[in-house]
Amino acid sequence: MMRIALGSDHAGYDLKAEIAVALTSAGHEVVDLGPDNGRESVDYPDFGSAVGHAVVGNLADLGIAICGTGIGISIAANKVSGVRAALVHDVTTARLSREHNHANVLCLGARVLGTQVALDCVAAWLDTTPGEGRHLGRLDKIAALDAAR
Repeated sequence: MMRIALGSDHAGYDLKAEIAVALTSAGHEVVDLGPDNGRESVDYPDFGSAVGHAVVGNLADLGIAICGTGIGISIAANKVSGVRAALVHDVTTARLSREHNHANVLCLGARVLGTQVALDCVAAWLDTTPGEGRHLGRLDKIAALDAAR
């Protein structure tokens, strides 16, 4: 099984907790990077970057980051060199983000997805094998952009 880093802002806290239970039940190890509750307002860049750093620092195999829409936390996670964070909205985008883009951080919007859709996205993402062939050349181009920062 895998070690998966989880982080959210206050808006994503409840969904993060649901995902942690599902991941643990599936045999994965969860690295919860916070926050500790959803009652206090916190800043999504802190948690998106924490998830990204956990993944590129090999503290986790993959990461999942959650905020209200998923937009802000995906932007923050993608600022970490080596992160390929993908904001997904359904099982298809979750699967394709892993297969085509080798996404290593999954981003979800707690205010725009129902819990079951989010859990289905997580399951599809984890069950998808990153593709090869034409996708590898495109990933090399992304890595070159990252290196040019």
